[in-house]
Amino acid sequence: MNVKQQMVFIIGMIALALAGGALAQESAPTTQPSSSADQLLDRMLKSGSANETLAPATNESADDTARDSSAVAPEASKVTVMREGSHIVDRAGRLSPSRDGQQMLFVFESDGQALQDPPMTVLPSLKLMDMEWARQTKGPDTKFRVTGMVTEYKGHNYILLDKVVVITEPQVQ
Repeated sequence: MNVKQQMVFIIGMIALALAGGALAQESAPTTQPSSSADQLLDRMLKSGSANETLAPATNESADDTARDSSAVAPEASKVTVMREGSHIVDRAGRLSPSRDGQQMLFVFESDGQALQDPPMTVLPSLKLMDMEWARQTKGPDTKFRVTGMVTEYKGHNYILLDKVVVITEPQVQ
């Protein structure tokens, strides 16, 4: 670098340093509120009534119970919602369409221990496609033994299938 280039470089660095200091001074916070902020606060306080209070939002699934979505009566009994991440292992049941026909439900068979397991919506997957095909070819009373992981959304359980086996009834001779 020659002397002229060095001088231009040094002057440029000084200009940047001065500009940076000026920017830092402009962005320093003030301790005095502006009059427009005071006016805005006054308007906000005047527009609302002192007696108005909002009711706290309730989270219905906080107690792990929810209304059974398949129940008909408005005051149907509460059913327990399983925690997300729980596993269903080798449970027997049938595949049934939901009321609106948009989803498929797995309806558990009673095993004598858990008599009140509500149906679970089966999450779409290739395993569900296999179950629908088996139900279509063998009939709506086709029984399955499933294993899967439970998910929870808005107080309702869903099952993501890991394993599906068609239960074949022994033939009587």
